[in-house]
Parts: sequence; structure tokens; C-alpha cells
Amino acid sequence: MIKIAVASENEMVTEHFGHCLNFNIYDAEYDQIVKSESMPNPGHRPGFLPNFLNDMGVNVVISGGMGGGAIEIFNEKGIEVIVGATGDAKTAAEEYLQGILKSSGSVCQEHQHHDKCGK
Repeated sequence: MIKIAVASENEMVTEHFGHCLNFNIYDAEYDQIVKSESMPNPGHRPGFLPNFLNDMGVNVVISGGMGGGAIEIFNEKGIEVIVGATGDAKTAAEEYLQGILKSSGSVCQEHQHHDKCGK
């Protein structure tokens, strides 16, 4: 089972992870979504949301954009981060499961590569 959290404004992927209205959480088995729920954003505080989603058992986070600090915490916890997503949240989760949705790579994973970031 894989658990995907999509930072959303209702049913649409949001541009700003930390300030999203809600998270659409999708449980998937064998590349099929078997359960979905929506939960309100519990609040934006530095380092809080990555730990909150990790505690929920999330394996993948999808968002339009995300700050480097949050990405770093997710990486430390072994949670995959996909940024650059747009459109319908469930479609984004399904495209991830099908291997279609890839991270835009617009955020660096490691500080020493900041000159190669493309920003």
C-alpha cells in the first residue's frame, strides 16, 4: 500500500504547499486508488507539516511548489516529493501511480548543487 498526499485547494493541486487549504490523501494498492479522504491543513509552521504527514504514513507528497526546508525534511524521512504538479488532485495522484507525473526538479535536493538548480 502507498499513501499519497496532494496539497490542494479543494480538488485542485495548489501552488503553495504550506499554505494549501487541504490535503487530499489517497491510499493506493497495485497502482489503483482504493481510498481517498480530504483533511484541512492543520496549520503552517516551519517543519510541522512534513512531520505531520510522516506520522500519517504518507509515502509521497505532490504539490505545485514547496520550499527547500520542507523538501529536506521529507527527504530525511524517505518521503518522495513531486513538485510542479497542476490540475486535478486525484488525476495527479493517478498520473504519479502510472509513472507519468514526474517532479519538475525546480527545487534542489542538496545545497552543494545550488548552482545547477535551474532557478
